[in-house]
Amino acid sequence: MLYAFICQDKEGTQAQRLEARPAHLERLQQLQNEGRLILAGPHPAIDSNDPGDAGFTGSLVVAEFATLEDAQEWASADPYFAAGVYEQVTVKPFRKVLP
Repeated sequence: MLYAFICQDKEGTQAQRLEARPAHLERLQQLQNEGRLILAGPHPAIDSNDPGDAGFTGSLVVAEFATLEDAQEWASADPYFAAGVYEQVTVKPFRKVLP
């Protein structure tokens, strides 16, 4: 089943985000290599694809997991959590309709 990961950053954690980004992307790449990643990306803090110093306010990931428990376990092991970037992560079942 697909699950949506709606992630909210703590304020003032841009430096930690940048430091943990390679490890975070490595985990996402693994999901993609397994054919389980639907989409992933950050939420810019301003209305721009390149927010510069404004940074990001969180992330959205949609990926396939066997169970909600598996999805939650994967989310809790994210390097952004370990680095103190994420303030909150909500994991919800997701049903893709389009495209």
